Amino acid sequence: MPDRSLVLLSSSVFTGLSDKPFCGYVAISGNRIESVGPADEAADYLAAADEVRDLGTKTVMAGLVDVHTFFTGWVLRRIGADLSSSASAEDVAAALSRWKKSRPHAPMALGMNLPDALLGDGLDAVLDDRFSSTPAVAFTMGAETCAINAAASERYGFTPKACYAEMIWRLMRDYLPLQEVRDAYGDYMAMLNSRGVTAIKEMCFDDYYGFADEMARREQEGELTLRVDMMSQPVGSGADLAYARSARERFQGDFVRFSGFNRMTDRGVWCGLAEMVEPYEAGADAGAAGKTVVEEPEWDLISSELTAIDAAGFRYSLHCQGDGAVRKVVDLYERLSRDGEGKLARRHSITDLENSDPVDLERFGAMGGICEVYPQILTLDAREDCLSMMRRQIGEARLAHSWNRRGMVDAGCTLCCGTDLPLLIPNLGDSIYGACGGYFADGLDVNPQNTVSVAELLRAWTFGGAYDLAREDDFGTLEAGKFADICVLDRDVFAVDPKDARDIQVALTVIDGRIVYEA
Repeated sequence: MPDRSLVLLSSSVFTGLSDKPFCGYVAISGNRIESVGPADEAADYLAAADEVRDLGTKTVMAGLVDVHTFFTGWVLRRIGADLSSSASAEDVAAALSRWKKSRPHAPMALGMNLPDALLGDGLDAVLDDRFSSTPAVAFTMGAETCAINAAASERYGFTPKACYAEMIWRLMRDYLPLQEVRDAYGDYMAMLNSRGVTAIKEMCFDDYYGFADEMARREQEGELTLRVDMMSQPVGSGADLAYARSARERFQGDFVRFSGFNRMTDRGVWCGLAEMVEPYEAGADAGAAGKTVVEEPEWDLISSELTAIDAAGFRYSLHCQGDGAVRKVVDLYERLSRDGEGKLARRHSITDLENSDPVDLERFGAMGGICEVYPQILTLDAREDCLSMMRRQIGEARLAHSWNRRGMVDAGCTLCCGTDLPLLIPNLGDSIYGACGGYFADGLDVNPQNTVSVAELLRAWTFGGAYDLAREDDFGTLEAGKFADICVLDRDVFAVDPKDARDIQVALTVIDGRIVYEA
């Protein structure tokens, strides 16, 4: 059959190649963009099209690319017995027993949405009694803490106070093979498509514990509605270059690739766990006062891994929140191989950059660095709830260097966007509100000098993400010959004030020439 053709018309076509949208068309043939141009040049494509969509003032742009996602965390909040209506420890144990009985091959009993009020030694004792040698874990809503029996503690090695993603990797080995988890990937893709996302960089702990087979199967059977770049985040062992080489060789299709490794360095400035250049203030929390770091990152390990990863042709994303951690990573990157223009030969990146010194951004930009930022992060808090903590930790002067997306762009860094999903779910309206307006959840702003324009943010969500995945020749801008990966917003986004942007919705998502979401 000949390729099906579709033409999208809009008064707001944003190609990503300039700062301004224009009144025009995007012509799609099969899975590729055939032509993009002004409306008065659309006649021939309109006449030949199988379908024409006149979108009025809706903004047409490339599909969004989320460069920091965790399916493992998203699905954990959706599997297991639903404990939300439990009123006692016995209710919890009974629900977990029913879940386990219906899944005889599952090595554990798993629950979600445990009411916080039921946490405590009493519940743990009941789980020990009812499940004996069978691991039993019941997570609260959001999976930030849990109840856990002795068998689970012994098998998985985490505690209720330390059950974040990097600690529960042994549990992942048990829940990722479940059929309901594999089935849930379809819901995961549909959710992301509904947010305009057509490509992601997926953090896959260690060797993804067999789930890479599911990705291979879905690509082979044509089931993927996302392009997925997998990165290994070492937690059970160090960076496994043998696995990386095999994964790179295995995944070379249009939808699934493997590109390298991701690792945490420090943690949040707001809680006093970031590594800073200068010491924390006298009134800082978490024993940080007078120190530059409380829990020093494994810099020797990171340095040796980075050298080996770079030499093997892979990339490294290092997650830094304090200006001291950013500086050390820039120092490490400066020692690496360069191309003929003095840029990093591999597309190494820094993620988050909650606080950064402009001098280090300039250094990073000079070497072609990539900054993976969380543009929606301010929407989690009211301004003073966040800033009062930040001031206590680092003071007002250094606070001015927080969330400095303007400095990153001006330094020549490539800006791209992530959500740390499931921490945040992609939302372009929230991104504009937070990164272009600098607004917190309560509508009060911070550091307006550090914000970016709407066009710069849209490029970060599209071209910047494609560049981060080393796939800018395939997607990320609206150009003839590229894959037809397109997001349509429900209005002209350039006509919306950032403060009024939060209710912007996605009207249409196209990937590989297929409409995968329509509001």
